[in-house]
Amino acid sequence: MIQKGMHVVAPIILVVLFVFSLAGCGDDSTGGVTPATMQLTALRIGTSNLLANPEAPQPVDKSIILSFSHALSENSVSSSIILTDENDQAVELAFSLLDSDKTISITHSEELTINSTYTLSISKDIKGAEGETFPGFQVTFLTENPPMILSSVTIDGASPDQNQRIINISRQPVFQLTFSDPLDLEVLKDNINLSGGSIPATFNVANGASDSTFTMTVTENLEGYERYSLFISSALTSISGKKFESYQLPFYTELDSSLKFPEISDEALLTKVQEQTFKYFWDFGHPVSGLARERNTSGETVTSGGSGFGLMGIIVGIERGFITREEGVARLNKIITFLDEESDRFHGAWSHWLNGTSGKVIPFSSDDDGGDLVETSFMVQGLLTVRQYLDSSHPEEADLIARINSLWEGVEWDWYTQDGQDVLYWHWSPNVGWQKNHKISGWNEALMVYVLAAASPTHPIDQEVYTAGWARNGAMVNSSGASYYGYQMDLRSDKGGPLFFAHYSFLGLDPRNLTDQYANYWNQNVNHTLINRAYCIANPKRFVGYSAQSWGLTASDNHEGYNAHSPDNDLGVITPTAAISSIPYTPEESMEAMRHFYYILGDKLWGEYGFYDAFNISEGWTASSYIAIDQGPILVMIENHRTGLLWNLFMSAPEVQSGLDKLGFSYE
Repeated sequence: MIQKGMHVVAPIILVVLFVFSLAGCGDDSTGGVTPATMQLTALRIGTSNLLANPEAPQPVDKSIILSFSHALSENSVSSSIILTDENDQAVELAFSLLDSDKTISITHSEELTINSTYTLSISKDIKGAEGETFPGFQVTFLTENPPMILSSVTIDGASPDQNQRIINISRQPVFQLTFSDPLDLEVLKDNINLSGGSIPATFNVANGASDSTFTMTVTENLEGYERYSLFISSALTSISGKKFESYQLPFYTELDSSLKFPEISDEALLTKVQEQTFKYFWDFGHPVSGLARERNTSGETVTSGGSGFGLMGIIVGIERGFITREEGVARLNKIITFLDEESDRFHGAWSHWLNGTSGKVIPFSSDDDGGDLVETSFMVQGLLTVRQYLDSSHPEEADLIARINSLWEGVEWDWYTQDGQDVLYWHWSPNVGWQKNHKISGWNEALMVYVLAAASPTHPIDQEVYTAGWARNGAMVNSSGASYYGYQMDLRSDKGGPLFFAHYSFLGLDPRNLTDQYANYWNQNVNHTLINRAYCIANPKRFVGYSAQSWGLTASDNHEGYNAHSPDNDLGVITPTAAISSIPYTPEESMEAMRHFYYILGDKLWGEYGFYDAFNISEGWTASSYIAIDQGPILVMIENHRTGLLWNLFMSAPEVQSGLDKLGFSYE
């Protein structure tokens, strides 16, 4: 029976190799096509075009579509088309006429048998609606033999989402594997593997509830926070000989929470971290200039801003007994003498990088080969803190005080307004002038620039430069009222940016009671830190190693180079300085992070100069580097947390107080 317009498609997936032979095409004795002869113009099974690709395997669940050059006689169709299997048994078919009766859709009530030969025959008895004839046609094809598939996998009873990173898998996981077809246990054992880590994984494979289900149990702990891959080879075959297309499941193990070092008191740990970090500035101080190298591999390249942090660190070293006062003053004398007599300056400002022997500028980039006002502000922050620490009754220290005053008073802050504009500019060079044209506008790490520029006894700026240039007439305020994870900041509306914004200017500038018309700076820095931590706990990108104990996104080295990491620029990189240097703002949370970095990750993260710069467990990467601008805040902010020493010294400078007053700050 034929139903016009009926189209039946049964559900399956299997394929076919077919061979077809086309009987005579109705040619007459002269070789021409008889006008009254129909032609078969298309033959498809599903989307497979048999006429164009006769050797392609065919699915077992799709309709057979025949198209002719003429409309068909409905009465001749069902008796003229037959599909037989390799035993010459006819398959029950249903027919539908489509396309003005030129197309036949043929469905079979049951799916075809896989890996079997079928023959489709169209006899000469089929007729056109106007009596057209057909010469007959026959095609033989082989149905698809689909591969065996892994139909389900669970790890410790849960089905992993393979569209995202699979993390926090137990260190002795149990896998359950279910295949689409029965297979032999020994064959599976020969073709399954678990790779990753530095020690080969050991496991057992056993039969499960059926001969297509198996359990794989890891017998010894895998390494913590490591990437492993479950792999099943394409050499695996089912009992019936079906092939397998291979399978790989990458995953990351959970934390190995064993202690890597003996426990000590929190106070002892704070001192240990400070002492090891201090050694970076002491051991890597350049032998000629005494300035801090940019990083532990920088050779002649020293950094002005990082050296300013290091100056503050020398005070910590003296007060904590890591060095004597005499040793510290001698190093300060070397540094200040070099800055005064040898180093390039550009209207009083230092460049970002200097040659530690000659004092000549080392370009930070092709158009950054002159003064860097932000890095200069970090240097001056350190110099003023040292000045307040030194004893004017001691002749050598009194001389250093006088030389610091000369360096400080030599910075032409007002020059960097670029011809009297109401904003400070970051860079100026005698070679390229103001080409970088980078305004210093908030909110970011550079508040110190404006405080010192307003405080300068020789080259000050007006309050309007702060108001219009830094505060952007209030535009730096978080006017949207946006909050993140329940915390709201006065400034910025992008989750706060990298955490060094809360550190660099606040090594000396005490935020505890600091406010102006734009912000409460203690609340700003506390909430910035809490947002950064909360983001890491939420871990929306499912990076490995993020937790309430392992957090902190800021500028640092990474597996690809260097970047300013933040919630809006998250590359999976945790930088210890971010959480540790925030300890004044989040003492409990930062202490928890420090314990985690030392006791739990310390076998990979702790080195001769304290914590390595950064790590990315998802990429299997830990830095071998130490960087001055990351080391300095650790050393200084721990001390501010413990005693307030650097805050008290810097804030005691009368010029600093004058500058803050001038800009409208309250700080007591």
